[in-house]
Amino acid sequence: MGCVHIYCGDGKGKTTAAVGLAVRMQGCGYPVVIARFLKTDDSGEVRALGSLPGITVIPCRKSFGFTWQMTEEQKEEATCCYSALFEEAAVLAQDACSRGEQALLILDEIFAAMGNGFVEEKRVLDFLKKRPHNLEIALTGRNPSDRMTEAADYVSEILCRKHPFEKGLGARRGIEF
Repeated sequence: MGCVHIYCGDGKGKTTAAVGLAVRMQGCGYPVVIARFLKTDDSGEVRALGSLPGITVIPCRKSFGFTWQMTEEQKEEATCCYSALFEEAAVLAQDACSRGEQALLILDEIFAAMGNGFVEEKRVLDFLKKRPHNLEIALTGRNPSDRMTEAADYVSEILCRKHPFEKGLGARRGIEF
């Protein structure tokens, strides 16, 4: 039976944990589908994961920038884009499961997409309840709702105790992206 994993918190490493799970699944010969919300494809893991057979990273079709800088029109467009991304990922993951083997779906930064109203939490919860029995799902981001954590089998919280950003060091290629 497939389980639901949550990697949450204000610390660095949520996506990294999900990527590690993807590599483990791929190494065992299982298909992996990855959808990344509120991110671009300009990160090292996208390039590496895309080169591994059996891992499908759905490409970022449009970047909207920071949510607090979006206009209402951009927010509406982002809602259409990210809702469609969720639906595409769900279909691809269900298709991978239809071959009878275990599969993994990663919804990276889904909590931010839901928190900003771009993807309906009810739709995600319905999908979790009706998912194929052989689909493992990993959800990442900050501040999952109580309903989301209740729906999960694993909840791992990553806490930030110290970060170089506090000393003025910005995001570094290969480390943060």
